[in-house]
Amino acid sequence: MFHHALPNKTVIIGAGGHAKVIADILLHDPHVELVGCIGHDPKATVLGLPVLGGDELLPELLGQGVRHAFVAIGNNARRHKLAKHAEALGFELVNAISPRAYLATGVTLGTGIAVMPGSVIQPDTRIGSYSIINTGATVDHDGNIGIACHIAPGCHLSGNVTVGDESFLGTGVSVIDGMQIGEGCMIGAGATVIRPIPSYSLAVGVPAIVKRTLS
Repeated sequence: MFHHALPNKTVIIGAGGHAKVIADILLHDPHVELVGCIGHDPKATVLGLPVLGGDELLPELLGQGVRHAFVAIGNNARRHKLAKHAEALGFELVNAISPRAYLATGVTLGTGIAVMPGSVIQPDTRIGSYSIINTGATVDHDGNIGIACHIAPGCHLSGNVTVGDESFLGTGVSVIDGMQIGEGCMIGAGATVIRPIPSYSLAVGVPAIVKRTLS
């Protein structure tokens, strides 16, 4: 007799717009049973899921057998911090991979990653834990996306591009082959990156120019 594994009881940490798109992906995952979301408004719902309460409920949920979580927070630094906190408590972070995304051979994924509909990740690319590859974004071959990055909707990264931890690439950013974007960077919407961007820089424009250093 074959025994089918029960779906993993999972809580979404976050209850805003990003939590909504994560819930839409995970609600269609047969390996996941969503129990609700963690947020500040216990009267709210997210795609019909209850908002259970604040972060203080996480240890209680563990005691109730909810062992899996996804941190659905848009801000990179806050998402990174909450993900590490959840893991320290004992949660196993799941990935939210849309069935309408394309992941090629040799793609390596960390944990707690979101890959949205219409996105394409090409061969031998590495996506670091807690990162977001948003709607319709493309990362070509041999890319290296760091921890807790956000590659926003419609971004296009050519081959051999490196993006440092906690960097944000705004909607529609384009990056040419082999470019390196440092840690903690913010690249403005629609920018075209044709030269390396130092860590903790705000860069905007076509071509992208560093405007200031981020504290």
